[in-house]
Amino acid sequence: MRPPLRIAVLECDTPLPETDSRYHGYGGVFTALLKSSAKTFNDGDRLDPEADLHISRWDIMSRMEYPKLEDIDAVLLSGSRYNSYEDVPWTNRLVEFTQSILAQGRVRLLGICFGHQIVGRALGVKVGPSDQGWETAVCEVDLTVKGKELFGRDKLHIQQMHQDIVSECPSGVTLLGSSPRCAVQGMYSPRRFITVQGHPEFNEEIEIEIIKNRTKAGVFSEDQAQEALSRVGNEHDGVSIGATFLNFLLED
Repeated sequence: MRPPLRIAVLECDTPLPETDSRYHGYGGVFTALLKSSAKTFNDGDRLDPEADLHISRWDIMSRMEYPKLEDIDAVLLSGSRYNSYEDVPWTNRLVEFTQSILAQGRVRLLGICFGHQIVGRALGVKVGPSDQGWETAVCEVDLTVKGKELFGRDKLHIQQMHQDIVSECPSGVTLLGSSPRCAVQGMYSPRRFITVQGHPEFNEEIEIEIIKNRTKAGVFSEDQAQEALSRVGNEHDGVSIGATFLNFLLED
């Protein structure tokens, strides 16, 4: 694709208050990531972070608003606190919309965490809770041969915040990586989609707010919280992963 890139961010949740105040929704979080990633390109003429990223936000939960595919070049499915496998109207509509993207050949798809699971569900594989429990904060992902090629490194370090997983890599789809708690950490189909189970868009502050909120709500024990907080500030590859997303969207 040639820039400008028209990317529709489907907001599958609302950030917690501090993050929402800073970024104004997950559309703002991903705009910050993608602009930072575009700035890492050596060829400044290839993608201007300000002029060539046309990012729109879509409230698919309360309003069930969706873009027209002819008006966009890519769709990004955000993370969510909600379950990707539940039989509820807004999630079912999202799966249907994802299937419509997968059925055509121009608009490309990016899936993050919940969005990664929605792509798996749209492709007919089981998604649901892992028997390994939560994966949180910065974790190491072992990459496949294709994963190493796409991300340009042997291992990936990425912020995590999930207990649900894609149970297996769909037929005809390339696995990108795995970890001890999650066998399907990313999926790829050339010129169609790329997904990751982790959160390249999360920084230390966003992750800390979530950990503290879920500890207060009783989702995490104090031991779980402290273990996660001990790793939340570790170096991670979020901006580099965003650059991989942009390279994927730009390739012919």
